[in-house]
Amino acid sequence: MLRERLVEMIKRPFSGMKETESIWALRDVSFDSDEGEVVGIIGRNGAGKSTLLKILSRITYPTLGKVRVNGRVASLLEVGTGFHDELTGRENIYLNGSILGMRKREVEERFDAIVDFSGVEQFLDTPIKHYSSGMRLRLGFAVAAHLEPDVLIVDEVLAVGDAGFQKKCIRAMEGLRNGGRTVLFVSHNLAAVENLCSRAIWIDAGKIRMDGEAKEVIKAYMGSFADERISGSNLSGTENRLGSGEIRYTRFEYLSPDGTPCAVVRSGDALVLRLHYHAEETIRDPSFGFRLFTQMGTLITQTGHLLHGIHIPKIEPGDGYIELEIDSLNLLPGQYSFSLWIAGQSSKELFDGDVRGSLEVEVADVYKSGRMLDSTQGIVYFPQRWRVG
Repeated sequence: MLRERLVEMIKRPFSGMKETESIWALRDVSFDSDEGEVVGIIGRNGAGKSTLLKILSRITYPTLGKVRVNGRVASLLEVGTGFHDELTGRENIYLNGSILGMRKREVEERFDAIVDFSGVEQFLDTPIKHYSSGMRLRLGFAVAAHLEPDVLIVDEVLAVGDAGFQKKCIRAMEGLRNGGRTVLFVSHNLAAVENLCSRAIWIDAGKIRMDGEAKEVIKAYMGSFADERISGSNLSGTENRLGSGEIRYTRFEYLSPDGTPCAVVRSGDALVLRLHYHAEETIRDPSFGFRLFTQMGTLITQTGHLLHGIHIPKIEPGDGYIELEIDSLNLLPGQYSFSLWIAGQSSKELFDGDVRGSLEVEVADVYKSGRMLDSTQGIVYFPQRWRVG
């Protein structure tokens, strides 16, 4: 982009300096998609998925190679993409329609359905700069889906919004598929990809690792985390990490409350997750965070020390650790994964990110009834008491 070129020139003026090594976001990526096909694109953060969708949407042009798309393309790549903040929701619906090549009459025919789907009727004549991120997403998806594009390109639309809206999105994409439209769907929610997509493409480090039936590709993708489980708690060799690297996670430990290592983690246990790090320099106001996922990629919880009002003024160079204490692990038996990050004062300042580990929870008699909980009973359980009147 022009802005990026200008910034690059300012940082590295014409002084004969040696150019830095180029990093390819995508390399040798080639595939076809047929009409009526819903293709899920999966992979880790930083693998190149979003870059691929931007190229297919012609927002970014490829350095090499060609993209051929037959028909009208609608994209929802980020919350509010293609919206003008100063215009109202009503005006933005017409603006998006015109961008997609629709006549005013065609937009008017679908206008009521768009508004009903988005659920923003009360704020339709309010400038969207006052909308929340969820409202912008609902309106953006409603426009993209109801203007009946030949190809719909969607990036993580299920990451924002409540469960009801997510169901609406899935039904809308199913409707497009049944109507012979093509959908390219990027998501970390592997359960949604498996249910919605007949085909999946796994992108790893900018290249296609696997392309085939969705269930088989997802199985292979999840199996790739097995190496991390085998390597134990060591994180220093983890590849494709995000962030600038001034501070990095190095390993993690599962401990009991008295500090002894846990050989087995069971449902209902008290648990301490000790996260070790190494800092190359002084880090001020760091933010440590933790996300926990099911094996299919559904987010169970996201937390961090800032949510508890704990402030870390600075971290000195060298090794250290931070601990997360869990009073009762209310997870049913199964395999789970977590993702760690370390951010700075600014939400955009990332030192370390997408650092993956795994957690295997074993069965336990959590209610002391002699009956064991198992994975057929859901994901989580709640401390509870039953009474008979």
